[in-house]
Amino acid sequence: MLERKIEEYFCQRVAMAGGVAEKVTSLSARGFFDRLAVLPGGRVIFVELKRPKGGVVAAHQRERHARYRELGAEVAVIKTFADVDRLLSLIDPASAAGVQKGTRSSQ
Repeated sequence: MLERKIEEYFCQRVAMAGGVAEKVTSLSARGFFDRLAVLPGGRVIFVELKRPKGGVVAAHQRERHARYRELGAEVAVIKTFADVDRLLSLIDPASAAGVQKGTRSSQ
């Protein structure tokens, strides 16, 4: 599966939860996060998306993740649809098993 599919699913789920998942590009910071999710209640998550098989978080990305966590930021590395569901179930317990019946795309 491609990283793009995971990213599409993540963005759909964030929107369904009432949030936004902004694409992030940085011209000056190598290895910056792929998405910045802003969720209801003010929850902000820096998100790194990787393909399920072979998607590796590089050393410089791990360092950035650690630094942001030290500052109190929430950082998530997403590799699967299940990772997305788990992350978003924390704000919408009814969705812990996936998106509303019949709306989830296949993995």
